[in-house]
Amino acid sequence: MKTSQLARVGKGVRSRSISWVLVLGVVSLVALQVTISSQSQSAHDPGVRGGDAGAGGGFSDLTAQQKEYFAAGKEEFEEADDADEGLGPRMNLDSCAGCHSQPSTGGTSPTVNPQVAFATLGHDSLPSFLSANGPVREARFVRNADGTPDGGVHALFTISGRDGGQGCSLKQDDFETQVANHNVIFRIPTPTFGAGLIEQIPDTAILANVAANAGAKGALGIRGRANFQVVGRTVTGQTNNNGNDGTIARFGWKAQNKSLLIFSGEAYNVEMGVTNELFMTEREEASKCQTAATPNSIGDLDATDPTVAMSAIEKFALFMRFLAPPAPSTTTPGGATSIANGRLVFSSTGCVLCHTASFTTATSQVAALSNKPVNLFSDLLVHDMGDGLADGVSQGEANGREFRTAPLWGLGQRIFFLHDGRTSDLVTAIRAHASNGSEGNATVDNYNNLSEQQKQDLLNFLRSL
Repeated sequence: MKTSQLARVGKGVRSRSISWVLVLGVVSLVALQVTISSQSQSAHDPGVRGGDAGAGGGFSDLTAQQKEYFAAGKEEFEEADDADEGLGPRMNLDSCAGCHSQPSTGGTSPTVNPQVAFATLGHDSLPSFLSANGPVREARFVRNADGTPDGGVHALFTISGRDGGQGCSLKQDDFETQVANHNVIFRIPTPTFGAGLIEQIPDTAILANVAANAGAKGALGIRGRANFQVVGRTVTGQTNNNGNDGTIARFGWKAQNKSLLIFSGEAYNVEMGVTNELFMTEREEASKCQTAATPNSIGDLDATDPTVAMSAIEKFALFMRFLAPPAPSTTTPGGATSIANGRLVFSSTGCVLCHTASFTTATSQVAALSNKPVNLFSDLLVHDMGDGLADGVSQGEANGREFRTAPLWGLGQRIFFLHDGRTSDLVTAIRAHASNGSEGNATVDNYNNLSEQQKQDLLNFLRSL
């Protein structure tokens, strides 16, 4: 080959080499910019996880007869009661499932608040703290008019003007004045998925977990206690608002209820105004407003079908007891790697010290509940959450700043967070754990010091549950 030809070939090779270098340089620069942009992007709540609910059905290993009880309980849970069945005279809604329906029956507050439509069926007005796209709420007054503690549920609606409520004339409480006086606090419905497993966790396991990782908890200022203790004890036992039997209560925002049956009986009476075998006295005893025999719901002792013989609250309790826990996602949101990394961050920041990943149930006569893992992410203790979340209401031995560690299973499909549903943003909910005097302060500091990618991994993990 001639020298001139070699020169031209060499020049061509050099030109192509330079071109590829430039191309690779541009690609590298773009990749670097994407990386920097990704790293600088603020972590955000991925939002309510889509897809199948992954919850709402019974345990797969229930017996055929247990499945019949579950189906009967679910039907009762979903049924809307009328005045002739004892609804009212004061109530918050007319069915259990109206409050517990996200993402399926047994869950928590749905996308559209059914209380808004319910308010229009009688002479009631809609309180200012309820909205169509807001959470289902119950209202409690912190103090009585004389300044003494109240803390009880004040029903939002009355039977006046509704079908079956003729002749009954009741006024709603003056909620707007109480709101203006900062005397109203709110609660949203707690999910009931997997509640039967929670009920079967031994007290000894809960107490052993209090002592576990004591050094790490102490370093972060985490204490927590079971809702049963009383200083010095008493002759009659340890108060827990449930028979004074000295065992640990574990259901409700302040772990105030001992069992699913007590939870059912109280809710039927307080939320719907229906008296029952546990709560036989009407909360509103105006004579012209009694539309059904008292108690309104008792078992039918003459029935030959056992699912008919049971009272409504027994059916409610069985439905929740046999309701399977929610199924987490291994890939959504963010992918399997991000979720796995987020679980490690959940542990390293200290979140897991209160939100205990798992317990194991005791032996039960129901095989579906016996010696089973309970992946609830809660220690079932009440913790001091400081001024920011304090509601001023005491229940059992839980004071106005203490709340039960909320179980996180199913969190991926919840819409509203914290006891009063004040936010739908997971980041806001996490940061609300920090305030003056809160046991969550150091853990939230750890969260705030994470890189944005670590925060995102944690948020993806939480929304995968």
